[in-house]
Formats: sequence, structure tokens, C-alpha cells
Amino acid sequence: MDLSFEDVVLKGLASDGGLFLPKEIPTLSAEWFAVRQNTFSFEELAFDILSLYISPSEIPPSDLREVVKRSYSTFRAKDITPLVPLDPKQNLHLLELFHGPTFAFKDVALQLLGNLFEYFLIRRNQDHEEKKRHHLTVIGATSGDTGSAAIYGLRGKKDVSVFILHPRGKVSPVQEAQMTTVLDANVHNLAVEGTFDDCQDAVKALFADPIINATHNLGAVNSINWARILAQITYYFHSYFSLRRSSSFREGDKVRFVVPTGNFGDILAGFYAKRMGLPMEKLVVATNENDILHRFWTTGYYEKSAVHGRAAEGGLAGDGVKAHSDGVRETLSPAMDILVSSNFERLLWYLAFDAYGGHDVTESQRIAGEKVAHWLGELKVQGGFGVEPSVLEAAKRDFESERVSDEETVKTIKAFYSAAVTQETDPDRTSHVRGYILDPHSAIGVTASLRSIARAPPPKTHHISLATAHPAKFANAVDQALKNQEGFDFRDVLPEQFVGLEQKEKRVTTVPEGAGWEGVRAILVKEVALELAES
Repeated sequence: MDLSFEDVVLKGLASDGGLFLPKEIPTLSAEWFAVRQNTFSFEELAFDILSLYISPSEIPPSDLREVVKRSYSTFRAKDITPLVPLDPKQNLHLLELFHGPTFAFKDVALQLLGNLFEYFLIRRNQDHEEKKRHHLTVIGATSGDTGSAAIYGLRGKKDVSVFILHPRGKVSPVQEAQMTTVLDANVHNLAVEGTFDDCQDAVKALFADPIINATHNLGAVNSINWARILAQITYYFHSYFSLRRSSSFREGDKVRFVVPTGNFGDILAGFYAKRMGLPMEKLVVATNENDILHRFWTTGYYEKSAVHGRAAEGGLAGDGVKAHSDGVRETLSPAMDILVSSNFERLLWYLAFDAYGGHDVTESQRIAGEKVAHWLGELKVQGGFGVEPSVLEAAKRDFESERVSDEETVKTIKAFYSAAVTQETDPDRTSHVRGYILDPHSAIGVTASLRSIARAPPPKTHHISLATAHPAKFANAVDQALKNQEGFDFRDVLPEQFVGLEQKEKRVTTVPEGAGWEGVRAILVKEVALELAES
């Protein structure tokens, strides 16, 4: 099925529940790299990479440049996603992705996605009367970061209503306040009496519901939306070019990217970058104790591993640990507390295509689709599936994996706080009196990086570890790790945007226990009708 980029962005999810893939991945020439690697800014790279996947007949180049410019004008760092040295002796670098409006890596994609939504809707509605306008109803589930980033990307946009479901009392106070203190009329926060999985199940059910789809145009903002993956490709190229321009890089040096991940969207963007020709030796998957991805790369089996009762307990309620009825372990890195990874099926398709494909591309695509459908069917019915050795071998060509415990996470936060770190700029004050303050998710990536360094040491190999959130977003975990450290005072690292945030006016609707997705649908229909009547 061929769809336009516009349709893929506005729909987000296929009608059968499947995920969209680009028809082809462009391969970049040596000339393409030579022109861009020394002088191009983040915005210029973003424009060029987006242009490879978006036809000028869909978005004229001048319009696309303006969309990109507007999307990244909200970032506090000049380089948008700066690369900073973390341990120069080990060629370890940190890619800071948290300089956007909500201090999380998801801003990189969701600022762009919000502007794409607006661009397409303005164009669709330019000759329509008010009652005939195309109105988009965006729905998403969040454990914290996705919700606030989506809301900040869509707030105030005309012809868009955004509904974000979060488990009531199970996101951090900062994350909840970032969402619920946004009072724009088109923003609707739904606090669900239940778990994150209840929220996610409700969203999936709504996309599959013929009743709501007959009356409302639904759109997705979770990492299943292809535009989010596409937007994240840019910072892999930008960080690689930044590294090449540094004094520590020598021609012929190898590069590994290490990515803390739960739903596999962030690291999937790196996979696309690698397929496009970005020189990277490996992508390292870094999981917390919810390690379904690590177990896949270790064993070739992708299986739910549920834990319940005391075995599932952990993490800190103040940072938004999620209580899961299906047995996800609670950790200090709650944004990665998942049972299955929603974007992993995209990688599975490419692995199946490589393992089973032949000379006929169309036939290979069909076989890959059938394989993925079979595996996901086994996951749904049996709780897991295994892949053939050829598929696992294909996965290991591009990826390695590591699992990091809470204890190891805390140890890494302490170690890098105690180490001296020199940075030219520090717009968000993560460089402290003593050293660098990592949030728990970024600490997982750094821990995995240190293990990878043992396998691929300097001076010939560099590691770029992705820092996905500002430490203030997970203050309780950071405070637990550093409270007894000399000179530590969390107030020194707290961004001014967070001061007094929890005391501001809030607007939120509670979804009572047992209401189910039908209850969410009823709220959605009512709120959209009220919003349109008042617009």
C-alpha cells in the first residue's frame, strides 16, 4: 500500500494496527558527506535529511525550511543537540538531547511533528468553510515524557485537538505538572485510574474502533508515528559530524552509538542512519531490568518476562514508577519500564527482508510482512517467539546489547558526578561543581558504553552515548544517588522553568477505574464537540 507522507503523518498508525515504513532507504554518496560534514548546522542537516524522504511536490523546499526553522527555534542550545566530552581518556562523548521545551529527547521529534500537523491542516483547510474543515484528533499514551513533549508541540495549533492519557498518580510530579498546567483549549489531559498499559491499550483500541474513526480523524504522536523516527535521524548525523570536527578524532577512527531504550524508537532512527551510510561500527541497545530487547540479542527469543508482587517493586514513586498489572518491573528509569517494545516490529521487518529475501523485491517484501505477522501473532497468543539463527545473525551485524540494573545506574551517576568534566557551554546546568549529573536513563546508556569500551577500546574507537533527559525530570533518583556527595545541592541544577511549576493552575479529566476505552471515547467525543463549538 502506497501512501503520501502527509497521510502517514496525519494517520500515524495503519488501519490494521500495523506500522508504516518508508518505501526505500536512500543511500548517501561520499560527495553528500563531503559537502555537509564540516559546516552544516543542525537545521541544515535536518532539512537535507527530511528532503530525502519528503517529495518537494508534497512540501516545497521553502516551506520545509520554514517548518524546520520554526521547530528548532524553541531549543535553548545553539547546536540543538550538542555533543559534549564525558570521559576524554576513553573517547566517551555524551549527546545531549534534552535542550528542548520539556527537557527530554522527544522534543526533537515532537516539535517538528506538531508543525507538520499544522502545515498539512492549514493547506487542507485553506478553501473550506469552518464546518467543513479537516479537524485532527491526536491521541497518545504516556508515562511522562511523550505527553509533555506532544502537548508542547501541539498547544495552540488550529484544527488540532490533543488527548494525552497518563496513569493517575504514576508519573512524576514534574512530568504531570508539565502536562496539566498547559491550559490551551485544544489540550486535554486524561488521568486514567489504572496503569500505563491501560492507557496504551485504550489508544490502540480507539485507532481500531470503526465508530470513532467514522466521525473523527485520529492521529498518533507516540513513537509509532514514522515522522518521529525520521526527525531523530538528524542527530545521529549531526553528532557524528561534530565528532569528526573535534581534535580527538582521527581519520579511520570507528564510532559506536549507545542508546538507552524501551520502545526502540530512538535507536531505530540510528538504524536508519546506518542504513543510509552513516559510518558507525555498532548500535548498542541499553536496557534497564525490563530487558526483553537484551534477551532477544542474547538468545534469539523475544519473550515477555513478567514479574509480580515484591519482585516487581522498585523505582521511586516520585519519579513516576509505573504499576503494571502485566508484570513490568519498576525501576529508577521509568520511561524504559516496558514489557514489549512498540517499534521493534519495524526492525523485525528489515531483519526478515534481509534473511529471507531474494532478487524479487516485491516478493521479498511480502515474505517479510508475513514473517512479522506470524511472529507478532505468536507474541500475542503465546507471549513470545523465537527467530531463526539467520535472523539473529542479521540483528547482530548492526547491534549489540547490554542490561543495566538500578544498582549499576546509581553507581554510574555517583561516579560521573565525582569526575571532573570540562564543557565549553552548559545551557542547562548539568555540569556541576564536581562533575556531570546524569539522569537515570542517560546513566544506563553510559554504563552500557563503559562495557562496550572494554570490547572496543580507544584510541581507535569513539563512543557516543545518548542523554535522553535532564536530571531534574527524575529528581528523586538523582537525589537518592547524590544526596550524600560533598557539594551536591539539587537546587543548583534545577532549571528555572521547573521552579513553582507544580503550584500552577491545572486542567485534567479523570477517567474512572473500569471505564475502559469506551469511557475514553465518550470523553473524547464530548470534549472535541465542546472545543469546536467554542472555536
